[in-house]
Amino acid sequence: MSEQFTDRLWRKVQPIWEAYLDHPFVKGIGDGTLNKEKFKHYMKQDYVYLIEYSRVFAIGSAKAPDLETMTMFANLLHGTLTMEMELHREYAAKFGITNEELEATEPSSTMTAYTSYMLNVSQLGGVENAIAAVLACAWSYNYIGKELVKWPGAADHEFYGNWVRMYSSEDFTEIAENCKNLINEYATGKLERELQALEDIVVKTSKFEYMFWEMAENIEMWPTDKIQSTVG
Repeated sequence: MSEQFTDRLWRKVQPIWEAYLDHPFVKGIGDGTLNKEKFKHYMKQDYVYLIEYSRVFAIGSAKAPDLETMTMFANLLHGTLTMEMELHREYAAKFGITNEELEATEPSSTMTAYTSYMLNVSQLGGVENAIAAVLACAWSYNYIGKELVKWPGAADHEFYGNWVRMYSSEDFTEIAENCKNLINEYATGKLERELQALEDIVVKTSKFEYMFWEMAENIEMWPTDKIQSTVG
């Protein structure tokens, strides 16, 4: 079997993604020791992230050259808005946060930078840019979920078990695989400089994913929040 574009991408992102598994936030989900205030911050930021992430799927559907690709993006959009975001709404309810409050979350600097980058490259390029922009999130979360589900007790944890089960599930695996199949399809026949550009998007978004875990672990918003006002 000939090499797929995702095989090439995996060689590039593997060291970054393996670092996710060593990150204290991700490890805390896996072993059940994560401080719930950190998870609360993550869950709120990830919810508003997913709203912007969904816009990239909508851009991809609009740029799709055929009905099959348009339908694929529409299905990915539906899966994100329903299945994945519903998990966040369920966790929000446990914290006493309403859906309206969740949607009104003030975005952090990391969330803003990450989604702005995804939306920018998706708008600038063709449908393949939109696919590359969403790939790291879906694929890496499935990768993390499949690794954490192997940890003793991770899937059965009273609080974090739902998260582990969600991202290791067959339904979410299908979302990740659909994204991988799309990038492989649209990478076929591309020039090396075009493949390099797509690879760069996937690598950058993978780095943003690591920054997101950092933001969650440190309950960060904006660096300037630490500046004390001297006015008056």
